[in-house]
Amino acid sequence: MDFNHVPVLAAEIIENLHIKPDGIYFDGTLGGGGHSSLICSHLSSGRLIATDRDSNAIKAASDRLAPYMDRVTIVKDNFSNAKYVLDNLDIDGIDGAMLDLGVSSHQLDEPERGFSYRFDAPLDMRMDTDAPLSAYEVVNEYSQQDLTRIIFDYGEDKNARKIAKKIVEKRPIRTTLELVEVIKSAFSPQERHEGKHPAKRTFQAIRIEVNNELDMLSGAISRLADKLSKGSRLCIITFHSLEDRIVKTTFNQLSQGCTCPKDFPVCVCGNEPKFRVVTRKPILPSEKELAENPRSASSKLRVLERI
Repeated sequence: MDFNHVPVLAAEIIENLHIKPDGIYFDGTLGGGGHSSLICSHLSSGRLIATDRDSNAIKAASDRLAPYMDRVTIVKDNFSNAKYVLDNLDIDGIDGAMLDLGVSSHQLDEPERGFSYRFDAPLDMRMDTDAPLSAYEVVNEYSQQDLTRIIFDYGEDKNARKIAKKIVEKRPIRTTLELVEVIKSAFSPQERHEGKHPAKRTFQAIRIEVNNELDMLSGAISRLADKLSKGSRLCIITFHSLEDRIVKTTFNQLSQGCTCPKDFPVCVCGNEPKFRVVTRKPILPSEKELAENPRSASSKLRVLERI
């Protein structure tokens, strides 16, 4: 299995985690193990806990992390369950954590997974191949109204209504390229040749729905932040505006101390902030990284610190 993972914003992650050789760290999106291997290379007596819901990722990352297995614990789970994973390992606090959100390069490049609109494959898009809901059910069983909502909300596509109507008219749709052709039919010839691939937003929307990527994100961030020890940091990489908006909003909420209504002239709750936002503006990839890894183009890194 070829699972080449070029970690995005890798130097920036390492710089912001302030890794202690004897610290305990958490990587909630193991993927191909790129970030995890870099974290491990800075550990001596420390420990890394890593989770992923993709069995293929775990197998590939285990191979990549073989030189560091004395300091790594890998758990097949979703990062939203980080608190329970850490509790089960009797870990009360961690010295840093990171999440690299979205679909991995491997998942996009492995045709049979059905994530990409570039390859013909069965409609799947499950990050966890044991999960019951796949893209096939979303495309072929959801109502036109629900499809419109998903494509508009998760894909931010102004043609959501027309795309959903075309999908319902052409069902059953069994493969990715069948779906691509149906989506294209909702666009004018001019629109098909403007900007991004016409199927990009719809594929993103269906993938997010299949994997419940956004509904769990804010709560997952809060629970993971609660596990941070004083002075430690949570680093999160996002790849589209929906993710980034949730991360930014959640970080800002966590960094607020006072919970009094805004019309109160003075604070009466006495609550002190437990976190501070390190990155008021997100960290973006360098020109060098963009040239070497074009898939980093949409990535943004935000950092939260426990105080």
